[in-house]
Amino acid sequence: MCYDMSFFSSVQQISALLPLDEAPAFPFEPTWHQVAQSWHPFPVVLQEEGKRKLHYFEWGLIAPYMNTPEKIAEYRSSMANARSEKILHDQRSVWHRIRHQRCLVCTTGFFEHRDVGARKKLPYFIRIKNQELFFMAGLYNYAPLPDAATGELIGTFAVVTREGNDLLKKIHNSGPNSGRMPLLLDSRRAGKWLNPRLSDAELEELLEYEIPSAAMEVWAVNTIRTRKADTAHILDPLPAAAIPPL
Repeated sequence: MCYDMSFFSSVQQISALLPLDEAPAFPFEPTWHQVAQSWHPFPVVLQEEGKRKLHYFEWGLIAPYMNTPEKIAEYRSSMANARSEKILHDQRSVWHRIRHQRCLVCTTGFFEHRDVGARKKLPYFIRIKNQELFFMAGLYNYAPLPDAATGELIGTFAVVTREGNDLLKKIHNSGPNSGRMPLLLDSRRAGKWLNPRLSDAELEELLEYEIPSAAMEVWAVNTIRTRKADTAHILDPLPAAAIPPL
């Protein structure tokens, strides 16, 4: 799955990859690591009111049925990822019901843990080669309850995940959701993902897209699940000699 992510590029680079009609006036503060359950905002692009807009939405979808604070507290922690298989083929799933609420999650990279034995999991930083930022497919929803402080409806999102490519299967090699990865889209497919007139057949074609392993760059880093300063040092690679080969 995908529970750890970064965005330390500039939002101006998003429009260089995907032309926008609207963007927030205030800047986005860079972050080198956020865990999903921190509900941290990330830049997302969606098609809204006939315009391609950039928003800052919180990671961790609040679904329409989470209409009380108690339901949000109970269910939101499991809503960071949307399994691609459920979007079209599980009509009882919330992901199927909101499949038309598609967004692009803008990221500079994500992390996944590899089981290297002796009860040790080694985090890897993963990105697309030669790209300052890239897009993950996402689904979004505005929270049914207004924010207590502002009275506004909070925008929230989940990252769509699918079966991993050969590289990600080697890294994400344990746990109940092993072998999965985010659905990564190039600029052409990203534009199609936002098309509000996309048919279910066209949507399935996008959900089946697998980015080649050769297009990705990965390296092992120190633990990311302990409290530390949110700086570029989080991405410092471990010495190659200390890492079991993939």
